[in-house]
Amino acid sequence: MFDLIKKTMLTGVGLAIMAKDKVEDLAVEIAEKGKMSEKEGKKFIDDLLKKSEQAKKDLDKKVEDAVRKTLKKMDIVTGEDIAVLEERIKGLEQKEVKIEQANSRVEK
Repeated sequence: MFDLIKKTMLTGVGLAIMAKDKVEDLAVEIAEKGKMSEKEGKKFIDDLLKKSEQAKKDLDKKVEDAVRKTLKKMDIVTGEDIAVLEERIKGLEQKEVKIEQANSRVEK
């Protein structure tokens, strides 16, 4: 569900980040128009790709944070919440077994 909400938000925002090949094409075009040397052009493309990748990571993080906040406000249980409860239940079950063992020794 989390991934679905995340993907929906990314699609709704229009995802301002281009695919790698689109970034490369744009960079080549800009480099050609700017009369850059081959070395400068490659560096420009690399820099642009790095910035694009970082922007994508930043956007993913922001969307993930926004979705988590929304789920929290909606009071929807997350996988993390379930894992915490499972651990608590496991601990309580172990305590119960120990108590039962202690009680059975006392009864004998």
